[in-house]
Amino acid sequence: MSYHSVVLVKQVPDTTQITGKAMKDDGTVNRAALPTIFNPEDLNALEMALKVKDRHGGRVTVLTMGPPQAADVLRDSLYRGADDVVLITDRKVAGSDTLATSYVLTRAVRKVGRPDLVFCGRQAIDGDTAQVGPQVAEKLGMPQITYAEQIISLEGDTLVARRALPLGTETVRCTLPCLLTVVASANTPRPPSAKRMMALKLAASPLEYKKLLELWPEFESEDELEAFIEERGGRIPVWTAADIGAEEERIGLSGSPTKVSKVDFVTVESSVHSEIESTPEAVHDLVHELVEEYVL
Repeated sequence: MSYHSVVLVKQVPDTTQITGKAMKDDGTVNRAALPTIFNPEDLNALEMALKVKDRHGGRVTVLTMGPPQAADVLRDSLYRGADDVVLITDRKVAGSDTLATSYVLTRAVRKVGRPDLVFCGRQAIDGDTAQVGPQVAEKLGMPQITYAEQIISLEGDTLVARRALPLGTETVRCTLPCLLTVVASANTPRPPSAKRMMALKLAASPLEYKKLLELWPEFESEDELEAFIEERGGRIPVWTAADIGAEEERIGLSGSPTKVSKVDFVTVESSVHSEIESTPEAVHDLVHELVEEYVL
């Protein structure tokens, strides 16, 4: 049995490069002031979906909501093995909190068609809320498995997965369709395929149609060439709020009840220091003190 998986990914600011210009006056992230990366745990979610495809067949569709440059993570997804991608971008969704974001993503998933599996990273590093995945599951009416670390078995409409918890692991069984939020320890994401990258970049190149027609003389018209490019992901499909039927009062700042009242930039400075002797006894006492103070 093959499965259709939808993966929800996000292009996020690189939080290792935070500066004083990282936030706007309205409390939203100033994404233009920071370099962007593929949210790390979303890569783990993509890898888990691709492994399902490798073992059982089917398709992997990747969705992201963001500004036009967020198409970069979709291209990366295609290079790694995704079959289809969609960018949801619209000025009307700017400033969406987790409630509004999960609503937009839910509408997009429904437009794709009800999938067998939905994957997303446990959380995004720019907000660290871990709310969007569970909220999407709730809005889709799907059961959810959070902190998923491994799919132990997948047979028919039954999935068995292992969850990674702070004090151990838990094995759970779930009936499809379901949503999984994936942790970083789940896998090592595969690198982009050089072969897929070359093919897709060639299909998406800005060469004139005439030049492309010279390269592939079997195309008799621009329509045939367009179809070739579309099939290979050379064009990133773009959906607006209207395309997914989103209600304007539920998206963007107007649809976001979460507001940031103030942002403080804190510099941590050490005010106390101590020296210990380099003896087993002194090290033992230090570790004991750290445990007692809940540092370790």
